[in-house]
Amino acid sequence: MVTICLNADLGESFGPWQMGDDAALLPLIDSANLACGFHAGDPVIMAETVRMAMEAGTSIGAHPGFPDLQGFGRRAMRLSAREVEAMTAYQTGALAGAAALHGGKVTHVKPHGQLNTVASSDAAMARAIADAVRAVDPGLILVALPGTEIEKAARAAGLRCALEGYADRLYEPDGQLSPRSLPDAVHHDPIRIRDQALRLVLEGKVETRGGSRMRLDIQTICLHGDGPGAVAAARMVREGLEKAGAQLKPLPEMGL
Repeated sequence: MVTICLNADLGESFGPWQMGDDAALLPLIDSANLACGFHAGDPVIMAETVRMAMEAGTSIGAHPGFPDLQGFGRRAMRLSAREVEAMTAYQTGALAGAAALHGGKVTHVKPHGQLNTVASSDAAMARAIADAVRAVDPGLILVALPGTEIEKAARAAGLRCALEGYADRLYEPDGQLSPRSLPDAVHHDPIRIRDQALRLVLEGKVETRGGSRMRLDIQTICLHGDGPGAVAAARMVREGLEKAGAQLKPLPEMGL
């Protein structure tokens, strides 16, 4: 029986402004990546999302990003490795404090947006993230795209690493995610999202731009929660995986 974890990026509202339907999405996923105030979120949103995640039985992860509220952390910023290390530790520690308010604990870290993109190919940035995660808690799981510098840095630092695939993103032939600047980089059809998730889990493959299929070994699938059809797509993915006999578990229970 194949085992997989469904994760989603949540807690991305800010003050009175709401992003996504976290309450509806939480019961459909296994692990939640919570914004830590830099690209989205604020202390109250963080604490409230932790509370909802714990009620849903969803494990809690930090989702640190660049300090870019206006750009939602999706714009490149020229930061030093020292700055990246410090801000990763800062954001992870902030979520740990929010989790403690409800008796919860952070169990994994997944870099957000452009920080993830930059560190995936920049060894110094990847080491900075891994060093920060290990310093905060060496028991934390670091989520990474397969074959990236983040995966290498996580393993070199002695961290558990969860390799991630995307059900709703187009892949390039080299295994990288298609840039969001391209109009077809994000899938919106829930059937297409479900089918890509099933292919990733059951076959270990993903279709790339141009129609070829490549091998992709993963332990977790990301479902974005910020689109209008996010809940419907997540429900279809979960139901499809369960019907196919997959076992769904939070990251801490994956035996990484």
